[in-house]
Amino acid sequence: MVKICKEYGTAMRIGTNHGSLSDRIMSRYGDTPIGMVESAMEFLRIARSESYHQIVLSMKASNPQVMVQAYRLLIKTMQDEFGEIYPLHLGVTEAGDGEEGRIKSAVGIGTLMEDGIGDTIRVSLTEDPELEIPVCGDIVKRYENKADKLTGLDADDENIPAPVNRSTYNPFNFKRHQTTAVSNIGGGQVPVVIADLSKIETLTPASLKGIGYTYNEADDKWNIADAAADYVYINQSDIGFALPGTLKVITPYEHWKNAPDTTKYFPIYCAQHFAAIEQAESDINFVMIDCPQEGQYLQQVTQKANVVLCLSSTRKNAMQTVRATCVKLQQEHITAPIVFITDSSWSTADEHLIHYATETGALFLDGFGDGICLGMSQNAYTQAAALNASGRNYLNNQSPEQFINNTAFSILQATRMRISKTEYISCPSCGRTLFDLQETTTKIRSVTNHLKGVKIAIMGCIVNGPGEMADADFGYVGSGPGKITLYRGKEVVKRNVNSEVAVDELINLLKENEAWVEP
Repeated sequence: MVKICKEYGTAMRIGTNHGSLSDRIMSRYGDTPIGMVESAMEFLRIARSESYHQIVLSMKASNPQVMVQAYRLLIKTMQDEFGEIYPLHLGVTEAGDGEEGRIKSAVGIGTLMEDGIGDTIRVSLTEDPELEIPVCGDIVKRYENKADKLTGLDADDENIPAPVNRSTYNPFNFKRHQTTAVSNIGGGQVPVVIADLSKIETLTPASLKGIGYTYNEADDKWNIADAAADYVYINQSDIGFALPGTLKVITPYEHWKNAPDTTKYFPIYCAQHFAAIEQAESDINFVMIDCPQEGQYLQQVTQKANVVLCLSSTRKNAMQTVRATCVKLQQEHITAPIVFITDSSWSTADEHLIHYATETGALFLDGFGDGICLGMSQNAYTQAAALNASGRNYLNNQSPEQFINNTAFSILQATRMRISKTEYISCPSCGRTLFDLQETTTKIRSVTNHLKGVKIAIMGCIVNGPGEMADADFGYVGSGPGKITLYRGKEVVKRNVNSEVAVDELINLLKENEAWVEP
């Protein structure tokens, strides 16, 4: 085949999928990024032995963390062995649908593109194929006219962090950055979610519904969702009503001094102010750092007690700038917890999702971060609230606060930093699909979306399905017209189940394996 392609000048893609590695590769490397790379390199060596170079490579996985590590490792391996790098095609396979599919795709593809990696991309959604292209366009347009994207810093900036020290930061192997716990933030705990409610003029118990807290006035109790924010940020001294027991408030220092309860309210400072005070006054002290300009305050700030660093950047290349600051913290053995603050000035829901997922997801995939706080610029927020109020189905009929809160939890889920819901691994439509993927995915989601932490794969056929759902706990795979095969992990449990009863049989399988809870 290589000789024929060479003769006719035909290009070839060498593609490795996380779940479709050969038994020989699996026995030696397992289903790991290095196994994916070695699988591709075998074929690349054959092509090079025939002096054939019209090649594009891809390293796809449904887990963005595995996918990113595989591409990075492939680049290093090609450079070390050949002294050159072939073009790369990026994609997160079986990303799913809706907001989650877009976020998972942006986390994986965007992380690599932030580092200047990638020549072509594919977003794989369990939706009509034409809906994939606009998402690709939104990802790519972030990099138009940004030739300086790789530097992360201005050349004349005297606060540039030191070069990356590979002994502390390894882009090829995930290792979470170790921090010291301050209350429920850091120290290996799951990252916290901070909801920005500062743009709501009058706060009421109903204001918390969008961030996971529903007040039942009849019995005076709060119902708390799995995806409920841990903190809220307000720009006043008192939220005005009794808070749910698990929720805490962050407010600027000048308001915090007049807060009603210092066990529930905590101050946030600008870096210069906090560096100047003699000692910290609260059990948790949030300090904003604009990277890299305020890097000069890091040592002064972190010498005080109970500090949580809130890192953000106004630079065009914000992710790289914040990451460089995280590396600097490692090198200087500063173990204060880190919260990432990211605002969006984009316009559409997809643009917001991609911006948040790329700039924060990339940092979490590199092992940094103990919290996340997303927001919108005032113009973007005003537009979102107005369109939503007009009933124009903007942000999928969610308030800006609900949209942002759900996005934060989805980013943490996609990066495997905090699991708060069911995860679905579902392939895009293709000619081999043996059932209506969208309809079936919606049906399965409607009866299983309360199973926190369970991973369910919905695959259209048996050609790639069993391999590509390697990361799933349970699988629903088309095996023939009107027939479904059910899997537990990689093991076939039931073959040729009639599609009319297959969803019920999937539920029975979940129950048999103690993965089912009643809604």
